[in-house]
Amino acid sequence: MDMNPPPVEELRRVDAELARLDARRAELLARRAWLLGVLYAPAGRAAAPPFPGVAAPAETSPRGAQNVLLTLGGILLAVAALAFTLVSWGSMGIAGRSAVLLAVTSAALAAPAVLLRRGLGSTAEAVGALGLVLTVLDAYALHRVALPGTDGLGYTAAAAAVLAGVWGGYGGLLRGLRLPLPAAVVAAQLPLPLGALAAGGGPAVVAWAAVLTAAADVLVLGRPSRSEVRVTAGVSAGVLAAWALLTGAGLSLTDPWTGAPLLLGCAALCLYAAGAARPAASTLATLAGLALVAAVAGPARAALPAEWAVPVYVVCGLALAALWRPVRAGWIPEAVRGGFGLAGGVVAGLGVLWALPPVLAGLLGPADRSAGLWSGTHAAPVLADYPATAALVLLLGAVAAATAGGPWGRWGAVVLGWSLLMALPVALELPYAAGIAVRLVATAAALGLAVRPGGPTHDRPEPAPGPAPGPAPVPVRPEGAWGASWTAVTAAPVVPVAPGALLAWTGSAAGTASAVSALLLALDVRAATFGVLGVLLALFTAVAVLGGGTVRETAAGAAVLAAAGLVGAGAAAAGLSGAAAGLALLIVPAATAALAVRVRSVAAEVTGVAVGALALALTVPRPAALALALALGGVIAAATALRAERRRAASWTAGALFLAAAWVRLAVWGVTVPEAYTLPVTVPALVVGLLRRRRDPAASSWVAYGPGLAATLVPSLAAVWSDPHWTRPLLLGTGALAVTLLGARFRLQAPLVLGGAALVLVAAHELAPYVVQLVGALPRWLPPAAAGLLLLAVGATYERRLREARALRGRLARMR
Repeated sequence: MDMNPPPVEELRRVDAELARLDARRAELLARRAWLLGVLYAPAGRAAAPPFPGVAAPAETSPRGAQNVLLTLGGILLAVAALAFTLVSWGSMGIAGRSAVLLAVTSAALAAPAVLLRRGLGSTAEAVGALGLVLTVLDAYALHRVALPGTDGLGYTAAAAAVLAGVWGGYGGLLRGLRLPLPAAVVAAQLPLPLGALAAGGGPAVVAWAAVLTAAADVLVLGRPSRSEVRVTAGVSAGVLAAWALLTGAGLSLTDPWTGAPLLLGCAALCLYAAGAARPAASTLATLAGLALVAAVAGPARAALPAEWAVPVYVVCGLALAALWRPVRAGWIPEAVRGGFGLAGGVVAGLGVLWALPPVLAGLLGPADRSAGLWSGTHAAPVLADYPATAALVLLLGAVAAATAGGPWGRWGAVVLGWSLLMALPVALELPYAAGIAVRLVATAAALGLAVRPGGPTHDRPEPAPGPAPGPAPVPVRPEGAWGASWTAVTAAPVVPVAPGALLAWTGSAAGTASAVSALLLALDVRAATFGVLGVLLALFTAVAVLGGGTVRETAAGAAVLAAAGLVGAGAAAAGLSGAAAGLALLIVPAATAALAVRVRSVAAEVTGVAVGALALALTVPRPAALALALALGGVIAAATALRAERRRAASWTAGALFLAAAWVRLAVWGVTVPEAYTLPVTVPALVVGLLRRRRDPAASSWVAYGPGLAATLVPSLAAVWSDPHWTRPLLLGTGALAVTLLGARFRLQAPLVLGGAALVLVAAHELAPYVVQLVGALPRWLPPAAAGLLLLAVGATYERRLREARALRGRLARMR
């Protein structure tokens, strides 16, 4: 026997075996379809054996069609019985009525027993449902005929109790029926609540009746029974318990001593149900926890002033959440612990939300200014009538979070502690100086946390993955009372953010926000402004030196802004004009550029550039000061260009600033012939560019010739537009044409673009008066019409114009 056939032969054998298996599978599927037809075919008719390869499709199974027909039949019979009871009942005598009721109801209830013995389960279910409906109609008819004067609620309660017992016994006798027992459970929900209403009981009495009924449902849940009975009992218990809880919550606000026992009863019921319904144990424990908090806090709140209401609830919630500690000894089950923790966390969270308005007022209140800077008047206090106990709520939350421990507990303690400091000036109505001091303390504390967040270095990079990575790290979960809340809320993985980094970012953001608030408040008084700016400069500088990563960059930028604020405040205090203040502000970018040699910070450099731009803007009203500011800015940029990583951008910036300073100075001096000053600069600049191109042919024409050409073309263009004579436009146009032709001849981008742009602008200047005269002489409708035709033409040839533009861009890009 050949154990190793050639690949071709082995492939042939594999294909043959697969074909044989496919044929056998098709044969078995056809046989299965025939067997199903035999099982579900009507009596006396056998399904024909299947033909090979032929299977009759079926849109529904015979049992499904049978169930639909039986359901429709039962519904029609129930409707007929209802119509008979309501319409035709009065036309019969008492004997006829009794006979009809007895016969129809007895037949409907007895028939399922016979049907079940014959194996007709679906038919028996439909007839049994009809029998249950008939018993309800019998009860209604009995009230209408025999007991018309009986109270409706009381009779309904008694009838529901009787029907529940009858249906339960009926379902117990005929265990093949699935409907009677769940129907008995539903009917059993009515006797106690309706009986309490019939007896004139108030909301508390009715709610107690609902609690007792729900307790009976929970007992049903604890017994082994059918799934439909358990589901019905569970849903019924949930509805009644929710009603009782809402009633108890409402009573705890209006009549606490009446609502407290009811809430305690609901809590006990939920805790007992948590053991019977394990999938919903955490939810039930949470509801029990909320009920316990409301039951205990309600009477305590009623005995204290109104402003202590929220702190009382928060204390009770945190006390409930603290029950996580006995879990270690096994006193409280895990699910109950999670529910209590979530309930306590929800109550504490709602209390913190209630305490947020003073925090926002302390943070944003100084921005509401009614007087000018350094006016000595302060804005009216906001939220003056808000309860001062909001600060107490924030303190309780911060202590609870710190006690919980873990990274999330620390984070919560930081946020709530900072919120407490921001709320104190508003909650306690502190004086002006104390309000500034508290805000600075909040800033220092938050920035201190950003530098040292209580752990290892928070900007440490992630380690590189090794060749054999270990198991995935377990997501960090908070511990303590709030940790139980977190565990109960979600089981999703935590976002992989390092706890140290999260604390650092939080501290940086909080410190920056409180710093802005302190500065806005300090603008009311001159001395306070200088003091706050000095403190902020010291704080942000310290963070920039000691911190790292994003925190360091943010602090560096803020320190530059604080320094700029000090310089601006000093200029304003000295009575300097806006232009003089702008020149003084150039100290900030100069210092930033000097420090950047030793301390590298992108944020500090960018902020320094922004301050420099502001300084230039302040000097615009005075051209002489603007020229000096531009020159000083060029010096700063040139000094920055000494650094290799900033050389390209800084050198271009320095050149542009020097050129602009020269042009502005020429304008200040009233020079009408700028070419006398620009050409002596342009000629050597072009010679230097030519020498560089010879030494480095790959150098860009913008670097070699751009500065020299722009030094003459730009001032000359500015002079052309204010020159009424023809000599300068002619000479400038001729020169621009020559530059353009040279750029095209030697394929140089800078001369071609600069010369062409200058030539077009000169031509536009020369043609502008004639265009204006022509437009004035034309009819008013002609320019819009011409514009519309132009748009149509461009739209019609858009694709071709786009290709031409791309080709032109490609040719320009290929130039040097």
